[in-house]
Amino acid sequence: MTVTALLDGPGADVLAAACAEYKPGRELQLVEKLRRRYDATLVTTAVTQAALRHRAVAKFGADASRMFFTPDGLEQATRTTVGTHRAVRLAAAMPGASVVDLGCGIGGDLISAARAGLRVTGVERDPETAATARANLAALGLAGEVLVGEAESTDLTPYDVVFADPARRADGRRVFDHNAYSPPWTFVLELLQRTACVKVAPGIPHDAIPAGVEAEWISDSGEVKEAALWSGQLYGGTPRRATLLPSEATVSDAPEAEVGPVGQYIYEPDGAVVRAGLVTAVAAAVDGWLLDPRIAYVTAAEYVATPLASAYEVVEELPYKEKALRSWVRSQDIGTLEIKKRGVDLDPAQLRKKLAPKGSASATLIITRIGRDAVAYSCHRLVDRYGR
Repeated sequence: MTVTALLDGPGADVLAAACAEYKPGRELQLVEKLRRRYDATLVTTAVTQAALRHRAVAKFGADASRMFFTPDGLEQATRTTVGTHRAVRLAAAMPGASVVDLGCGIGGDLISAARAGLRVTGVERDPETAATARANLAALGLAGEVLVGEAESTDLTPYDVVFADPARRADGRRVFDHNAYSPPWTFVLELLQRTACVKVAPGIPHDAIPAGVEAEWISDSGEVKEAALWSGQLYGGTPRRATLLPSEATVSDAPEAEVGPVGQYIYEPDGAVVRAGLVTAVAAAVDGWLLDPRIAYVTAAEYVATPLASAYEVVEELPYKEKALRSWVRSQDIGTLEIKKRGVDLDPAQLRKKLAPKGSASATLIITRIGRDAVAYSCHRLVDRYGR
């Protein structure tokens, strides 16, 4: 039974009851209770939907309570903050444009685009998922259509903009090689010859991005979510960009930066900045320099607040030896130990276990490589760009 069974009549009633009484971990009890009043199959579908709505709040906020989901559709959907950023950028460049979303899934990007004033059409190969996307537009009072069809065979001529989010999963596992996307990368390259926006994994190699296409790496609250490729009228005039949500801070230039010894502060650039290869923008923002030209840490003599990086005040440099670090943990009465690392082959969780912090104090240990040598710094984390 699909989500269409929950749209009206008895299905809508049982869904309302399931959502009103749903509690995580109590699904079986809820199913047993509702089966006393409703059809068993309908109850199972409704409770599953209630569970998906509960999970979906992390991506869709308050809208989740009115939306419909499939398990795969929710897993693959863009969170609202990221989808809204893309839609607003597109609408600013081409107000009122008609957009076709190839492989629209449950319609998350259609929702963001419609709210930005764009005219939207979704294309989805799976009929159940297409019906879910259609139901979501209707549930949120948004105009748009959803067609069942294949991305590769869709006539694109009626549309101003093509949006695509190629599937990055095979046999239930995530695919990291862009050549294994579906639709295939050759099709994506064809789309990028016109006005298009294509969502790809943040690990996309820089040399895979065609000339005249902007790659924008996007993070949300410090977590890198995607790279968006912008072409045609949406090209922003720069090959690489990093955008940080929710601040909307963005950088696209990578000025030259000097390399020097550790200063009073170490800055850890946001992951989107690192992926975009724009670490030196952080150095410019804080009047700092690189610890090593190959490592994404910036250091500076003064503290300068920046949305581009988290900051740590250096307390002391430590020998990168387990015995010395264990002694440091004991002498400083450390019980909460955050371990950050770049350029060194270690598992922070395993190292923390070996150091056995059991005290009452807290500290951050930054371990990195300068030249051929691994070094460690005892640090104090300052309030970062997200207020933590």
